Amino acid sequence: MDVVDQLGAMREGKMSRRAFTRSLLASGVAIASVPVGARRAMAAAEDQGTYFTWGGYDIPELFQPYNEANGELPNFAVFGGSEEALTKMRGGFVVDVSHPCNSALPRWVKTGLFQSIDTSRLSNWPDVMPELVDLPGNMAEGNDIWMAPFDWGQTSITYRTDLIDLEGEEESWDILWDPKYKGKLGSLGAGADAWWIGAIKAGVPFDQLDTPEAFEKIAAVMREQRPLIRTYTDDNTTLEQALSSGEMVASMTWNSSAVQLQAEGVPVKFAKPKEGALTWVCGLMVHKDAPKLDKAYEIIDSLISVESGKFLIGDYGYGHSNKKAFDEFDEETLTGLGLSKNPIEILQAGHFQIPQTQEWETKMNEMFEQIKAGF
Repeated sequence: MDVVDQLGAMREGKMSRRAFTRSLLASGVAIASVPVGARRAMAAAEDQGTYFTWGGYDIPELFQPYNEANGELPNFAVFGGSEEALTKMRGGFVVDVSHPCNSALPRWVKTGLFQSIDTSRLSNWPDVMPELVDLPGNMAEGNDIWMAPFDWGQTSITYRTDLIDLEGEEESWDILWDPKYKGKLGSLGAGADAWWIGAIKAGVPFDQLDTPEAFEKIAAVMREQRPLIRTYTDDNTTLEQALSSGEMVASMTWNSSAVQLQAEGVPVKFAKPKEGALTWVCGLMVHKDAPKLDKAYEIIDSLISVESGKFLIGDYGYGHSNKKAFDEFDEETLTGLGLSKNPIEILQAGHFQIPQTQEWETKMNEMFEQIKAGF
């Protein structure tokens, strides 16, 4: 199949964006970043809804029910971090459904840009795990909710087991601060992950983040790490390729990177740091001016379906909000993925993000960008 055929297959939903990208790279074809506006224009027909999401979720495998009902995929717009997404929507970018995480939820609600979700319009809602719905700031008036939970998981370290020798020591966040790996370490590029990891490294409890002392401690460890990092990026594929080639020996990643690399035969492991991993729940919110409200509910219903859950668990290694999706896997498989049918077991085993104020978020992002720039 040549590049033109592959592009057609991707647009028709027969080939995932991830598979398409890997195929091009294997053929020596360079990939250029496409602006959000261009992505939207190139996507599905104008009568479809628009889903604003993280890179890697704009794939056909998560939209089988939607595709079957509409004959096409939704439009996709991609962001690198939730603060970037919120800034664009505050600036007038209107979508149908967006994909924040629990730490951003109260701030997103406070903007007034979103409408509560009428769960009676979702056929899969009865199978959504209630533990994932019960998040700070998620209940709206009339027993509706602001965010329908979709995926949950961890941020930890994916490392090459053949290139890092722990010498009998426990796995630790110290790997990403080890001078002997200078220039061979990677990190997610958004403060929404990296700054919180810095807090774990600095020993700052999440309920004490918003103090001058906490900022100083976290900034100090992030500055200590800066000379060691080869790449800061929110493009998972970039991190995975560098780990696969051996260009990097370890990187901060989400669950999916380790699962993808293991499936390709790359000797990696998703660490269980002795200090604890970062844990999170992400979900789906409806814009108050959603142009295609009916399609918005179809997008959400597709994402919380068993079909999408089976893919998300099996191929990405993330937890899913539909409890029936876990019935597709035996306990041994789930344990191997670091998952459980009881999400609280996983979420409470790590450090669960606590929502912060917009002022804190702005200050944190400004500080982290300065540190990444070498200041």
